[in-house]
Amino acid sequence: MGKKLAWGIIGTGAIARRFAQSLPHSMTGELIAVASRTQEKADKFGAEFKVQNCFGDYQALLNSKDVEAVYISTPHPMHAEWTIRAAEAGKHILCEKPFGVNRAEAMAMIEAARRHDVFLMEAFMYRCHPQTARLVELIREGVIGEVRSIQSTFSFHANVPPEQRLRSNDLAGGGIMDVGCYPVSLCRLIAGAAVGKDFADPVDVKGFARFDPETNVDLNASGILRFPGEILAQVACGVQLTQDNSTRIYGTLGNIVVPWAWVPAVEGGKTSFFVNRQGQPSEEVVTETDLWLYGIEADTCAKYLDARQASSPAMSWADTMGNMTTLDRWRESIGLVYNMEKPEAMLQTVHKRPLAVKKPTRMKYGTIQGVSKQVSRLVMGVDNQMYFPSASVMFDDFFEQGGNCFDSAYVYGGGQLERILGQWIKNRGVREQVVILGKGAHTPFCDPKNLTKQFLESLERLQTDYVDIYMMHRDNLDIPVGEFVEVLNEHLNAGRMRAFGGSNWTLERVRQANEYAAQKGLRGFSAVSNNFSLAEMIEAPWAGCIASSDAHSRKWFETTQIPLMSWSSQARGFFTERANPGSLSDSELVRCWYSEDNFKRQARAKELAAKKGVEPIQIALAYVLCQPFPTHALIGPRSLAEFWSCLGALEIQLSSDELRWLNPDA
Repeated sequence: MGKKLAWGIIGTGAIARRFAQSLPHSMTGELIAVASRTQEKADKFGAEFKVQNCFGDYQALLNSKDVEAVYISTPHPMHAEWTIRAAEAGKHILCEKPFGVNRAEAMAMIEAARRHDVFLMEAFMYRCHPQTARLVELIREGVIGEVRSIQSTFSFHANVPPEQRLRSNDLAGGGIMDVGCYPVSLCRLIAGAAVGKDFADPVDVKGFARFDPETNVDLNASGILRFPGEILAQVACGVQLTQDNSTRIYGTLGNIVVPWAWVPAVEGGKTSFFVNRQGQPSEEVVTETDLWLYGIEADTCAKYLDARQASSPAMSWADTMGNMTTLDRWRESIGLVYNMEKPEAMLQTVHKRPLAVKKPTRMKYGTIQGVSKQVSRLVMGVDNQMYFPSASVMFDDFFEQGGNCFDSAYVYGGGQLERILGQWIKNRGVREQVVILGKGAHTPFCDPKNLTKQFLESLERLQTDYVDIYMMHRDNLDIPVGEFVEVLNEHLNAGRMRAFGGSNWTLERVRQANEYAAQKGLRGFSAVSNNFSLAEMIEAPWAGCIASSDAHSRKWFETTQIPLMSWSSQARGFFTERANPGSLSDSELVRCWYSEDNFKRQARAKELAAKKGVEPIQIALAYVLCQPFPTHALIGPRSLAEFWSCLGALEIQLSSDELRWLNPDA
């Protein structure tokens, strides 16, 4: 063996002791450092395990050049913060389960590992043990036929006070987070193996629980998971109830009983489970190893270090995201939201540092008449951010990367999305650093009276006394354009908006509005928000939508130099692998974007992307940003990885010849 991987441990609880005891029995690792929240605890732990480098501060360990990998075994709410900071320090990471408090934290942790190019794995040690690999192998071989049902439990009774982590709301306590994650992860693994995949995610999750009357966490909980292929799973967990901690898998030809899947052979030795096939005696399947369980886990990290994530049955990033999402759905089903997840309580970023723009930034900016702030060329759409923890993570990252413009509307989510954006702005104290693009007066309420009524309600939802840019969401040709110009100027003069424009307005009506404003000495439209994309919209996704991708519209914007704030700037994913002539599963994508000409444009985008070493979707976004008139691209990333892709498009410069080659019809 070559040089061993130098490990540091962050957190000195019981699970950290297990890891420290096992690491000398690994083939690849050695423990060289430990950090606790006090120097006294670090020194005590270090003395017990003969660790020379003992730190009374987590960051001090991360600053150590000698530490190559860290095992994070802090309480649950600290996992995200220290995983992100470890990634920033260039350390490889093994993070205890549950990975984070929710899927939003998990997304931020994984994205930190991706951006800083380090290994990251969730520490489900049983997933690394050869017994689990053998179980998966037998399921794939069909030894019990087609899997129909799974029953899995991890539950124990702990007589602890309310402030102890198992019962503490502030520490994300309860059965689901502490041990329910185990049966969920195993059922997902088995359901995936049954259909030839690494894992499967449930299509339905329903749960029930008994709650702690003092802390409102789940003392014991049960759940039903329905997987693709109509595989049903029953999961149960608890921290104040001892149950039969076995896993049973039922198939059309028999069943498998795993008496103890979770901590098999901690110090090495023999483990077994039983295969029962119809008409045959029960078969004991024995797995034996000299390696210690947590040592195998450390060796798994070392094995996949260069790949930056593990392979199944150990936890890959996608597997972890699926598990965290399922846990969120289980908690949602029983109505468990931790106090720290409530919107008014989420005052900090996931990494617990003050929100600030990271320098240097790749973001680019433009100007909108009437808006004193520079406006980011990428505009964050909030129309898919229904979940406050996820919205906070997405908005924080957008802001940190220099983004400052957010697009919302009165109709989005029945008003919930305006409330989410407003609460995030209040929590972060950044109202004067961001640009709010608000929209209202959607059909059938597109008239001056309803415009005012909706707009005032939007300001209340957003918790602000003004928006930077207001867009009429639709036009109403039955109302003279001057009536809209008049009421918009009233709000502008009252200080409730800094600029206004129209979304899904014909350019002729915009011209008429600005002519009327000029004649009356009033402010006109400062911007337009219509669809504009490399792929031309074949059919509008929503009634009343208007595209401006045609040659006539392009010429109008080039002549007037009025900024175009384009929605569906990436044609809703048309330039990803989701769109191809043989794939018809996404009916809206097919209806709105599938055409022979668009697939030709897609082919050119792929060709140019290959030459430039970027993604076709980035070429499509760069096409919007590199026009000979001012553009701001509205984007709707559903993950940090998608946003990072969008950010990369800002660095792609397309020449006029390349623009014409991509879209010869423009």
